[in-house]
Amino acid sequence: MKIFYTFFITTLLVVTTLPTAKGQSNADQIAGYWLNQDGDAKIEITSRGGKYFGKLVWLKTPIDPETKKPKLDKHNPEVSLQKRPLMNLEILTNFAFDGKDEWNGGKIYDPKTGKTYDCLMKFESSNKLKIRGYIGVSWIGKTTVWTRTTQP
Repeated sequence: MKIFYTFFITTLLVVTTLPTAKGQSNADQIAGYWLNQDGDAKIEITSRGGKYFGKLVWLKTPIDPETKKPKLDKHNPEVSLQKRPLMNLEILTNFAFDGKDEWNGGKIYDPKTGKTYDCLMKFESSNKLKIRGYIGVSWIGKTTVWTRTTQP
């Protein structure tokens, strides 16, 4: 009888942890390098503490043509942040996987305008990621598509 209970408990533990393991593996599919739709930046998406974040790791034109120095976050509405470099700037923050097919609850910062939007992300295909930035409700916003790429 003891063998039966041991088998039953082991089976129960395995069965109840499988969806979690599968969900985590699906969640991590977003990790990696992505080329933005304009083709002028690569973003690395990583996981930290169960949330997903993305930073700029490559710029087609990393040097400001006017100053001849690395590009800065000059469009940021906070004056104190306008002198921070764009390279390695975190533009995606606090995304959570919904357990199915979407990463949401996060924010996206657009360094070209200095604006921050609520955002959700979802695969269009295995190498295409739809990024939807919006204010308030997701059906009022803009979608862009990023393409999986290699390291910078």
